Amino acid sequence: MKEKIIAFFVDVVKEMKKVTWPKKEELRETTVIVLAVCGVIAVFVYVVDTLVSQIMKAIL
Repeated sequence: MKEKIIAFFVDVVKEMKKVTWPKKEELRETTVIVLAVCGVIAVFVYVVDTLVSQIMKAIL
């Protein structure tokens, strides 16, 4: 059991060395894109929710 655990962590270290990590500028750009998309989706959901609420009030 101990050997399997050690082998697992050895494999993890090997795989982590293969990972291509993003540069700081690339990370910043993608973070801005993600935040912008989240903002757009939040506004869209707010508008749809408000419209549905108004329609429901008018019906009821």
